[in-house]
Amino acid sequence: MNSPDVITPYQLVGGETAVRGLVERFYGYMDTMSEAHDIRAMHPADLTGSKDKLFKFLSGWLGGPDLYCEEFGHPRLRMRHFPFSIGTKERDQWLLCMFKALDDMPLNSVLRESLARAFTQTADHMINRAE
Repeated sequence: MNSPDVITPYQLVGGETAVRGLVERFYGYMDTMSEAHDIRAMHPADLTGSKDKLFKFLSGWLGGPDLYCEEFGHPRLRMRHFPFSIGTKERDQWLLCMFKALDDMPLNSVLRESLARAFTQTADHMINRAE
């Protein structure tokens, strides 16, 4: 955990409430946008578990409570996503939903762009299908 005098992205976005809201908006877009059809099809019909895991992951990833690691161990994102065929189309659909969710948040432009870069780097790393 970070020292109390270090301000983390988790705090800057608004803590638990804001991260939960980001996850809800992200999956709301994924669930309703035709442009996200392929990435939505990779998820179960009931998104409850997916939302919970993403919330827990993002909490720690953003510098807040390391809920995901406490419950599931190291994220090993690439390994956990390897059963899914992920190419640039799926990456782009995932990012479309996340960027729209970020745009709904009251973030300053520097923080928003920093998060967008970090999400893009992470999403790029999930690509596991040659094209």
